[in-house]
Amino acid sequence: MDFLRSIFHQAPEIALFAALALGYWVGKFRFGSFQLGGVAGSLLAAVLISQVGVTIDSGIKAVLFALFIYAVGFESGPQFFRSLGRQSVKEILMALVVAVSGLVTVVVIARVFHLDKGLAAGLAAGGLTQSAIIGTAGSAIEKLGLAPDEVQRMQANVAIGYAVTYIFGSFGAIIMCVNVLQWLTGRKIREDAIQAEQELLKGVRVYGTGESPAVPDLVGRIFRVGQAGRTVAELEASATANGGTVTVERIQRKNAMVGVDGSLALEAGDIILLVGRRAAVVALGASVGEELQGAEGMDVVMVRRDVAISNNQYLNRSVKDILDSLSQEFKHGVYAVALMRAGTPVPIAPATMVMPGDVVTLFGTPQDVQKAAQSVGPIIVPSDKTDFVFHGLGITVGLLIGLLVLRLGSIPITLGSGGGALLAGLLFGWWRSRKHTFGNMPTAASTLLRDLGLAGFVAMVGLQSGQQAVTTMMQQGLTLFLLGVVVTIVPLLIAMLFGKYVLRYDNVAVFAGSLSGARSANPAFGEILDKAGNSIPTAPFAITYALANVFLTLLGPLVIAFA
Repeated sequence: MDFLRSIFHQAPEIALFAALALGYWVGKFRFGSFQLGGVAGSLLAAVLISQVGVTIDSGIKAVLFALFIYAVGFESGPQFFRSLGRQSVKEILMALVVAVSGLVTVVVIARVFHLDKGLAAGLAAGGLTQSAIIGTAGSAIEKLGLAPDEVQRMQANVAIGYAVTYIFGSFGAIIMCVNVLQWLTGRKIREDAIQAEQELLKGVRVYGTGESPAVPDLVGRIFRVGQAGRTVAELEASATANGGTVTVERIQRKNAMVGVDGSLALEAGDIILLVGRRAAVVALGASVGEELQGAEGMDVVMVRRDVAISNNQYLNRSVKDILDSLSQEFKHGVYAVALMRAGTPVPIAPATMVMPGDVVTLFGTPQDVQKAAQSVGPIIVPSDKTDFVFHGLGITVGLLIGLLVLRLGSIPITLGSGGGALLAGLLFGWWRSRKHTFGNMPTAASTLLRDLGLAGFVAMVGLQSGQQAVTTMMQQGLTLFLLGVVVTIVPLLIAMLFGKYVLRYDNVAVFAGSLSGARSANPAFGEILDKAGNSIPTAPFAITYALANVFLTLLGPLVIAFA
């Protein structure tokens, strides 16, 4: 024990990464259908390691959480702002129900078990994992007109109640929002997240890393011309007349390459490369002649490039309207294979409207794609580099927002560093979706920020509070701890029933995001994201989380007033 204490004293960061490694290892084990998960595992591992005695700077915790919540906001910013409106009523009611049921639960427990106002406020702060309650409750105690020593005793009791109940407040929220919610609804977060994502995609197939269709839509095939007479332009026009698009990209005549020109008449024996939609190429090829498996020098490099649509002449118009207005020369050899809006694929149908911020994926030869992009907008160059100027500014803005304090009478209301970073992430993510030439953050980088930020933050909570919580619990007995368990579970259970039977959430991934945000349960939300495998739970979480920071903070003086 002394050896470990010496190591952690010299390098406390070792305790942090040891908690992450042990926590994620423990989190992999399954007990029937129950799995603890890496976040909850890291919390338990950190509490265990904290018993050795670890002193670690709180600034690390603030940095880790800011990275996590900013990355979450950045990923979901476009979707979040699209989801605002009447459809947000469910999330507003969810946050309100959690706050009110939390207040009632704490007040009833305080009166039944004759807890003083300080312990009651500590129960609320720890059981609901809202640290701001400590400050608002402490200020309210000072205004009770009590003797200075009594004020000091009650404020100390706030800290005691918080220390004893905070660990289970974090851990219990994970169990309730992930495992119990899935059991109550009879649905799986992962399955519903995939379903919701497919509904957003509106039938557009999205392939994962390393995946590709066995029968691609765009193909290139080589044919030997069987009958002379048609020009290149006539051949391409015949495909267009039949509802397809095909271009002649290369011509070989008598073992020599011939420049492709619309007026060039094809001769029998010419070898040509046709590129276009598969069905159109197959249909046209049957009228051209024999298909060849290959031919020397007939290969052509094709590229896919994402292009931000910034030219006003293409915005707020339908796909059909745009295509009808383009010249044949402009469209020649260029194919629009995908359209993205706020990170979500949009089907390229005749009636689809092209909106500001949309990104089109063009396919063709480098020269043709470059020529088209000069009219459409800037090419988004793929990069594995993160734009640290953009994101450093984003986190800075978020932390500055977190310093702002709005006072309702004597009650200070603030988003805090977490709420500020989330808001900045949402705004900067939305701005990135409109201006694609800066602010790059590869998916792998964003995932690392989320996973390391959240798990590290939770582990820091365990390292800093674990020893005090265990010691205080042994001194105070199990009663206070068990009361904290009730404060954690009851409001979440009430909110679950309200969400299922009154709000009628039909998607458990969305439901879980809303529920965890309403309790400002960041560790639970991290586990939900891990289960979901996509960002579906993020939009409801962002809405309820912002509201919870206000509603739950207000509980401090209300508990002091009614307990």
